Amino acid sequence: MKTTIRQDRATQADSVQNLSIQLDRIAMFYLQAGSGPALLLVHGLLGYSFSWRYSIPALAEIATVYALDLPGAGFSEPTQDMDCCFRACAERVLRFMDAVGVENCDLLGTSHGGAVAMMAAVIAPNRFRKLVLVDPVNPWSAHGRLLSMVLSNFLIAPVFCALMPRLSVLQRFYFHRLFGDTRRIRAGALEGYLKPLRRPGALEYSVGILRSWNQDLKELEAVLPRISHIPTLLVWGRLDAAVDPASASKLKAQFQNCRLVMLEGVGHLPYEETPEEFNRVVREFLVDGH
Repeated sequence: MKTTIRQDRATQADSVQNLSIQLDRIAMFYLQAGSGPALLLVHGLLGYSFSWRYSIPALAEIATVYALDLPGAGFSEPTQDMDCCFRACAERVLRFMDAVGVENCDLLGTSHGGAVAMMAAVIAPNRFRKLVLVDPVNPWSAHGRLLSMVLSNFLIAPVFCALMPRLSVLQRFYFHRLFGDTRRIRAGALEGYLKPLRRPGALEYSVGILRSWNQDLKELEAVLPRISHIPTLLVWGRLDAAVDPASASKLKAQFQNCRLVMLEGVGHLPYEETPEEFNRVVREFLVDGH
């Protein structure tokens, strides 16, 4: 496999590198910062490495942080007829690790990225020391099951992909419902998330994920016992409208050594809404294990 890594530019903080890597002819972008044990950050649906802009500086003090744009998301390229199921996305995370020379790491995933993180650990459990799952998509949350079938319908999907980047009212509604308190939305947040979605064909990746959503959840439930031994931190917003907070206790029960932190008054994006508290909880778990 031919692999090349290219540094494009420094981000706002000089210590954060904006890099790209060629994996099987796919240009995959990621941010890297810090030093020490490797920590991979996997974004959620419609997110990308931008999601972690408030967490990377804090986490880079204790780890070498890699914040990915999964192929097809953010500014990473898709492939033709890309397989977007949980397992395929997880395999791409593992291929990224191989390409940049990360043998093992701590793995943090949010929302859809949380499901991808769990599946990556199922595939290669010996490569992950700890898991941090932030409002993760899981088999015990019914949220999104019906919507995934609707939006991936062959008649509705093209309309959704065409209209979503153009309808500001729909964009604001979707984004605002992810917060427990919309007053915490910072300037430039919505614009930052929308920037890559304006690229032609950008939403097809998300629709591809939705097509296998319910089947993927069944598979995830069946294989979770394989990673029950991995120390895990669950971070959840009590007011999460995207992944049911009631599912947290059932997911926690799948792990032998798992801590659940429920953030009061917070929605689906704690790293956006209350980044200081989020960073503190994650750092404590990664450094001290509790």
